[in-house]
Amino acid sequence: MGKRKSKRKPPPKQKRIEALAATFPCPFCSHDRSCEVKIDRKANVGTIECRMCREAYSTSVHYLSEAVDVYNAWIDACEEQNRD
Repeated sequence: MGKRKSKRKPPPKQKRIEALAATFPCPFCSHDRSCEVKIDRKANVGTIECRMCREAYSTSVHYLSEAVDVYNAWIDACEEQNRD
């Protein structure tokens, strides 16, 4: 005699949450993963600096800001500068 099959379904698998990147490619020297973002929550300042060419940029941040937001603000400022 065989064993009866269970009608219970297995629990769904948990999706892994991937962390957002903290290093980005430099728009000036084109090195991959050379720009590092540091966010000072107490002073509300986000700073990004390239390790290769030493280009730097700082912007104001708020409590929802992440590293990618600082990088995007830097890219937007570069494009604005090039447009003028």
